[in-house]
Amino acid sequence: MQIRSREPLEGGRERITLVPESLDDLWHLQYVLEPGDRVAGDTTRRIQRADDRMRDTGGEREHMWVAIAVETIEFHRFANRLRVGGEIVACSREDQLGFHHTLNVEEREELSIDKRLKPDQEARLEEAVEATESPDVAIVTVEEGQAHVHTVAQYGTEERAQLTGPTGKGEYARERSELFAELSEVLGRLEVDAIVLAGPGFTKQDAYKYLEGNEPEVAELVTMVDTASVGDRGVHEVLKRGAVADVQQETRIESEAADIDELTRRIAEGAKAAYGPEEVAKAAEYGAIERLLVLDDRLRQERGPDGEWDVDVDRLVRTTEQKGGDVTVFSSEFPPGQQLSNLGGIAALLRYRIE
Repeated sequence: MQIRSREPLEGGRERITLVPESLDDLWHLQYVLEPGDRVAGDTTRRIQRADDRMRDTGGEREHMWVAIAVETIEFHRFANRLRVGGEIVACSREDQLGFHHTLNVEEREELSIDKRLKPDQEARLEEAVEATESPDVAIVTVEEGQAHVHTVAQYGTEERAQLTGPTGKGEYARERSELFAELSEVLGRLEVDAIVLAGPGFTKQDAYKYLEGNEPEVAELVTMVDTASVGDRGVHEVLKRGAVADVQQETRIESEAADIDELTRRIAEGAKAAYGPEEVAKAAEYGAIERLLVLDDRLRQERGPDGEWDVDVDRLVRTTEQKGGDVTVFSSEFPPGQQLSNLGGIAALLRYRIE
């Protein structure tokens, strides 16, 4: 979760502008929002028109900004979204005031919330911010004679270094190595999880070879991307192509894979692990869960009698959090999530064994 701003309002309320970054964040938001809050964001709405040309279409959907007085909140169990319904109290189209509307809140979409936060809601927001799974990424753009280093903070970039110097071959080989050495020193000081190395031509490959030979730990973090420019324009190209999002997704998959490997190792050794809804629910009640692993599909699945599970997954997650455990939601689209699905869709790394 990224909180972009917090603005005090009258009566002890405040306006919180935020961006949910994962399914976990949408799940958290359903417990932050409550009837009477005011939620605003961009949306589309079907507009009925009186002219004959629109008579048979039922209206066209138009983009607009709306603020609604919240009446209902539902974590939609069959799509990655949170549905927030209520009466429109402010809108970019005044003729829509007073109508009922449902905001479909999805990942990476900004919204603002007007409310007085209760202590548990404040704690949940803080937890969502701290638990963001997006890794810290650096974007390095290089070409003959210059190198630029930017860091990425979800929705913004900051230039951390701008290096210049000869990078030609032959008589400039020494200066070239000096520039790469300076670049590797800068990267070695950054605390990042991944590096996107970009630029035109072959200079980036030469820079990577230098890192590989002199800073192998830094080189392991590198993904290379072709761009036509360097500096701010090069960074824009990298972001536009989705390279940072791809790296963040890959890093998340690696983290999920590590959790699954640890789980299967513990299961094989008969150590501190539980899997399947009944075993995990029992461990949660004992306060034995160190880390809960749950598939995103399970968060969207209806509980019995028509649903597959008799266990209330939402309650299980809350119990785990209340007793000091961490929660990781796995994507069902990737191999670690598919492995978790084979184990029942829910599992836990435990503090101690449950007989």
